[in-house]
Amino acid sequence: MEGFPRFATSRSAARENPEGDAWPKVVARARSLADALPDLLVEARQVAMTVNAGWHGRRRAGSGENFWQFRPFAAGEPVKRIDWRRSARDDHLYVREREWEAAHTVWLWADLSSSMAFRSHLAQTTKRDRALVLLLALADLLAETGERVGLPGLRRPVSDRHAAERIASALAHVKDPVSLPDAHEIRRFSDVVLIGDLLDPLEETLAWMNTVAATGARAHVVMLLDPAEETFPFSGRTEFHDPESGFRLTSGKAEDWRAAYTARLNAHREALRDVARKAGWTFLVHHTDRPAAEPMLVLHSRLSGHLMQDGTGDGA
Repeated sequence: MEGFPRFATSRSAARENPEGDAWPKVVARARSLADALPDLLVEARQVAMTVNAGWHGRRRAGSGENFWQFRPFAAGEPVKRIDWRRSARDDHLYVREREWEAAHTVWLWADLSSSMAFRSHLAQTTKRDRALVLLLALADLLAETGERVGLPGLRRPVSDRHAAERIASALAHVKDPVSLPDAHEIRRFSDVVLIGDLLDPLEETLAWMNTVAATGARAHVVMLLDPAEETFPFSGRTEFHDPESGFRLTSGKAEDWRAAYTARLNAHREALRDVARKAGWTFLVHHTDRPAAEPMLVLHSRLSGHLMQDGTGDGA
C-alpha cells in the first residue's frame, strides 16, 4: 500500500541515489538537528516544569535507597529503624524514611524523518521540533521520578537525572532517522511512547503496533500533525511533494481534492486508533499550532497512572 500524502519542502531522493548527493544531505540534516537541540532542550524543560507544577510525582514511603524524610518513631516499630543521630538533636525519636522505588522502563521515540520537517504558515514550529520537545520533556519528568528511560536501538534504558541531555546527545548523532523504532528490546511491563505523524504506509505502522502489543508492553501513541495536514487549506494549482519518496503531484484545482483527502486521513487515523484501543493503549492527536503542554499533561497522567501501579497498569 502506498504511503499517505505528505506536504513538505524537498529532500533529495537519497534512497534513489545513494551514491550521489545523499551523504551531503545526511550531514546537513544532522547539523540542523544538532543546532536546534540546545534550544529545544530549554523549551522542553520549560514544558516539563509547567506540567510538573500540577503533579506531585510518585514519591512515597517504601523500600528504596533514597532518603525521603524524617518522621517521629511510632510505638511498636523495630528499634533498629531509629535514626540515632537525628534523634540526638532533641528529645524525640525519629525514623529515617526512604522513598518508595520501583524503577520502570520507558522507551521513548520521536520520528525525525524528512516528512517531520514540514511547517505550514498555520503553525509556529515544525513537526520535528515539537516531537523533540515532547520527547525531551518526558525524559526530564521521568528522570525526576527515577524511571529508566531509553531510546530503542540507540540508548539502553538507565535511571539518570540528566536523561534529557543524554538523549539529546544521542539523537544529535543519528545520521538516518527512521519513523518507527526497533521493537526487539521492548519487553513486557515496559512503556513505549511513540511521537510522529504516523503517515507512513498504514500496514507498516499497524505491523509495528501489533508487534509491540504482542510483547505485553503498553504504548502511548501521539499522532502529530501540522494543521494544514488536517484542514487541507490548498486551492488552485498546487504541487505536492512527498519528502520521503521524492514523488511529486500537481493539482490544477487543489480544493477539489479536499473531501477525498479528508476522508482518507480520517480512515487512516481511525485504523490506528482502533488498534490502539484494542490493545488498551493511549492514542492522541496533537496539532503543532497548539501548546506542547496539552499532550504532555495527558501523557504524564497516563504514564504516572501505570507507574504508580508498580508495573501492572491497566492500559488507559
